Amino acid sequence: MRELAIKYGCNPHQKPARIYRKNGELPLEILNGTPSYINFADALNAWQLVKELKEATGLPAATSFKHVSPAGAAVAVPLSDTLKKAYHLEGKEISPIATAYARARGADRVSSFGDFIAISDTVDLDTARLLSAEVSDGIIAPGYEEEALSILKAKKKGGYVIMRIDPGYAPEEIESRDIFGITLEQLRNNAVITRDSFSNIVTENKDIPEEGIRDLLIATITLKYTQSNSVCFAYGGQVIGCGAGQQSRIHCTRLAAGKADIWMLRQHPKVLSLKFREGLKNPIKDNAIDLYLRDDITEAELAEWKNLFETVPEKLSASEKAEWIRNFAGVALSSDAFFPFKDNIDRAAMSNVKYVAQPGGSVRDDEVIKACNTYGMVMCFTGVRLFHH
Repeated sequence: MRELAIKYGCNPHQKPARIYRKNGELPLEILNGTPSYINFADALNAWQLVKELKEATGLPAATSFKHVSPAGAAVAVPLSDTLKKAYHLEGKEISPIATAYARARGADRVSSFGDFIAISDTVDLDTARLLSAEVSDGIIAPGYEEEALSILKAKKKGGYVIMRIDPGYAPEEIESRDIFGITLEQLRNNAVITRDSFSNIVTENKDIPEEGIRDLLIATITLKYTQSNSVCFAYGGQVIGCGAGQQSRIHCTRLAAGKADIWMLRQHPKVLSLKFREGLKNPIKDNAIDLYLRDDITEAELAEWKNLFETVPEKLSASEKAEWIRNFAGVALSSDAFFPFKDNIDRAAMSNVKYVAQPGGSVRDDEVIKACNTYGMVMCFTGVRLFHH
């Protein structure tokens, strides 16, 4: 098949719409559902991300995409009992592939509501069972176990989008897109991120353990498929905060750091012990936890929020939050372009960042390096900008 019609483009009034290859067959097959234009945009970016994560780390990888940027991405690192509870998986044992997706979804569960998923490996029964309980629009993977496929086909009253992609597919080196009737053409972003990408350490502290390199790989490869400007935080084998599509670098960092803080705080004993009213579904609980951790909750939100609990919980104080965040040693941060000011490092330090990767090349590199030295951080210059538009 060389062409596939789509119901409409980004919006219902944008007709006609289609996907096609100028040369050769499409490398994917629709196994279920009717994909939208945005589903395809998410799927094709998400697949590249997990394929590269698997190649870089040797571990099964997964990502949760929303509006052509990852809400989360992860590799198959075992879940602690604390994370299982935070991810609504308490007492369950799941496969490595399912674990990778649980981590990817767990990065930002509020944003992952209605996500499009990519899995680097054949989707197994555990992963399908996990997905059956989540609100999701579709999935792309190189294959599916028969029983897993049956479970996924039943989602969304039979309308769940399921794509199978040829894992050996390699695109042409030159890519193009049309904007306002004018064609732009470029060499596709074929930069390969490896452990060697982090060998140029420019700070006084040069000690990065294997876990730090792994998390820098995850953060940096994630940025390659995140709408720019973008900054990504990673920890424990997964993304924990991604700031995408901001016009200012510091706003990217603040957004990503704020999400990383919430990810850490979701594991606080007070959060894990919240007593919800009977019958609430996980997305409602996730939103309630988000409101519980926010400082800017409105009176209207507060009134609605109180009704979700058996008893109204006492909110965490600023000092309790800061003290808890200090427990997470060794957070990694990557930026898709250089840091123009040290304010990014100052904000990162508040979220306990230890390892930093960025291209370098700012006229204020010395100030940024000095800030990292002040906080005892390790910073690498990758020399590779990763803008994605």
